[in-house]
Amino acid sequence: MLKIVGRCVRAAILSQRVIFGLVVFLCAGLAPAEAARASTPDAITAESTGAQELSAIFHDFEDFVMRENPFEATFNGAPGFDDQIPDVSPAAQARRQSTARALLARLDAADSSADPVSAEILRFILAHDIALAEFRTWRAPFLSDHGFHLEFGQVAAATSFSTEKDYRNYLARLRQLPNYFQQNVENMRQGIKERFVQPKEIMAGVLPSFEAQAAFSAENHPLFAPFTSMPKSMPLGVQRRLRAEGVRAMERDVLPAFRTLATFMRDEYAPQAADIVGAAALPDGADYYRALVRFYTTRDEADAEEIHQAGVKEVARIRAEMAGVIERAGFDGTFAEFQSFLRSDPQFYAATADELLMRASALSKDIDGLLPAYFGRLPRQPYTVKPVPAEIAPNYTTGRYSGAAPGSLRAGEYWVNTYALDKRPLYELPALTLHEAVPGHHLQIALAYEVENAPAFRRRFYPHAFGEGWGLYAEKLGVEMGVYKTPYDEFGRLSYEMWRACRLVIDTGLHAKGWTRQQAIDYLADNTALSLHNVQTEVDRYIAWPGQALAYKVGELTFWDLRRRAETALGPAFDVRAFHDVILTEGGMPLDLVARRVDAFIEARKVQ
Repeated sequence: MLKIVGRCVRAAILSQRVIFGLVVFLCAGLAPAEAARASTPDAITAESTGAQELSAIFHDFEDFVMRENPFEATFNGAPGFDDQIPDVSPAAQARRQSTARALLARLDAADSSADPVSAEILRFILAHDIALAEFRTWRAPFLSDHGFHLEFGQVAAATSFSTEKDYRNYLARLRQLPNYFQQNVENMRQGIKERFVQPKEIMAGVLPSFEAQAAFSAENHPLFAPFTSMPKSMPLGVQRRLRAEGVRAMERDVLPAFRTLATFMRDEYAPQAADIVGAAALPDGADYYRALVRFYTTRDEADAEEIHQAGVKEVARIRAEMAGVIERAGFDGTFAEFQSFLRSDPQFYAATADELLMRASALSKDIDGLLPAYFGRLPRQPYTVKPVPAEIAPNYTTGRYSGAAPGSLRAGEYWVNTYALDKRPLYELPALTLHEAVPGHHLQIALAYEVENAPAFRRRFYPHAFGEGWGLYAEKLGVEMGVYKTPYDEFGRLSYEMWRACRLVIDTGLHAKGWTRQQAIDYLADNTALSLHNVQTEVDRYIAWPGQALAYKVGELTFWDLRRRAETALGPAFDVRAFHDVILTEGGMPLDLVARRVDAFIEARKVQ
């Protein structure tokens, strides 16, 4: 059985805050005599020096991230980088790995007692960055539904456009895009040479996202959008000049770069893509997948075979629950016939894109009204509901959350895919909304932005097992909240849970056990009510992104295990609002650290 919690029963390691009134020396596991010695002048001086060094490491890491990835700087509102493009050359990649090693060595040598939680999180980040950098993943810089060619569209959406300087910075970036694309092309050529490439079987779904970017005219391209609606406070003459320069940059630099890139992908990359879909077939593939499993589950002891078998057991459990829902729905037929009914009956599908968006919006607002009963702390940042951008929608997932940096002039965005409406069943919408919006990713990410007295990297850290595990936990929490109104809604929720359980089986099957793409498609189609279009796009995502699909169920099972532990230990004193605040209000963490926080919460409540 998968060890979901693992070695969690240890003395709690707490942040700078004192939780629920426990004094610091007790929470940190110091005996009273040790605490007294820690208060001597020499100890205080040493502690002050250690805290300064730790703070310097945190500052240097933050500066390193923003310098090396100016797109990340823009996403996070860091000033001074909005005219820059990342350097993704092999030399730059080697420089980053060297700097990460130096930072980790400094962190290991430092006294981390001033902020042990932040130190442990940074150690996790650096150690896994270094481990994965050994495999030079920059040789394949795209997934089935995202990549470097689409990233700048999200950067543009996160960019402030208030002054002429903002537009000048943006123009500088547009003019640098050809070099950025060419660096990625050269990296992919190295990947082709060394056989570190994406599989041929997913390329039919990937190529349209490259070709779509090359098909626009200059003034209709999404990257030109900032020039179509400029601040009214800006003089008209300045607006005209900037708009004209924007057209020139699109025509001379951006569009030719997209066309060259699309040609390369179609004529050079796709024919030389991999014939086998699993990561194990890549150079050092078994070690590569093992490193990914550890990163995405945040557990060093994670084992692919153990995860696979845990997934098989979860699939069986959920399948039994599905049978019960089918019976309650009064359906007279087999499981496969019920699937066919759900996939084909018009009552389960929106007639227009606006209808789907309105239903998602109404659900979101209804859930907003339920949140105070389940959460003591709610974020200040709002969110909105928007369609997935048209240029990426055909091969994109059903929905996703797009966060907004603190201080941004826009809200967080819950994206709903309105492409192929006959593949977007309404019975899945409650679970999707709970996961992507509230109380899922928006609540979790917006609260992380509000973490106080912690280094900046804590506010944006997104360990997948924590973030995606919380999203899946939020789906099931919707049962308690009364969000699922019909047996079809409940079957949709179970189908989503089954979908994530299948991921444990499929991801390990593809990348560790030699499964084919068709095996994975059949397994997901046979066990869920997902439309066949969604089944295909999902499997392609797992193929292109090894290991990430494991995060959801591993994280969700951990959260429910921790909740049961707290409920059992505290009995009538258990407060679900306080429990959820303990999980969310200090931002994303590796799962072992979350477990220690919950153990400290339990002990603190017992003292109270």
